[in-house]
Amino acid sequence: MGKEVWKAGNMLNPVPAVMVSVADKEGNANILTVAWAGTICTNPPMLSISVRPERYSYHMIKETNEFVVNLTTKDLVKETDFCGVKSGKDVDKFKELGLTKSKMEHVSAPGIAESPVNIECKVRKVEELGSHHMFIADVVGVVVDDKYFDETNRFHINDTNLIMYSHGEYFALGEKLGKFGYSIKKNKKAVSKKNKKSKNNKINKTKK
Repeated sequence: MGKEVWKAGNMLNPVPAVMVSVADKEGNANILTVAWAGTICTNPPMLSISVRPERYSYHMIKETNEFVVNLTTKDLVKETDFCGVKSGKDVDKFKELGLTKSKMEHVSAPGIAESPVNIECKVRKVEELGSHHMFIADVVGVVVDDKYFDETNRFHINDTNLIMYSHGEYFALGEKLGKFGYSIKKNKKAVSKKNKKSKNNKINKTKK
């Protein structure tokens, strides 16, 4: 069993498929689907999206320096695909797909009400890299759907049925395999058993 060496190419998979909502200064809104998106900083909170300059929404982001990243779900997979293959030059995507514009608090671009998480962004810097230009943005606000809160007011993002994109295909998140730090976490039962055994040994030694 061997491996083949290929020429350089972007094979980083899977990636999030997000719907980015934008608007120009006149208030004309559009949605584009972006797979080249990612977290780049925690403090201050920042993310990036990479967009081809020929995309219809590109000039709107350049004009206003604002956009909203809307997380996508299993229920929104068709809408996600549609917004990636159809141009806002030809169709009003909000109207065509029956999606609801949601007024944001910190940016003029609308969010998508049907998305469980709307991330409000303001562009800090644009890197003209080649086929894509990267918009490096500050996260200035986050809006979440309250139906995913539990009685302790904890937001369960993984209950929203998020989707991902891998090599031209969409997938729903699958089986949970673990959580951050689980690989080094000590087994509580084993530790408890070990401590109990150690305690018993000390008692026995004392009795002797």
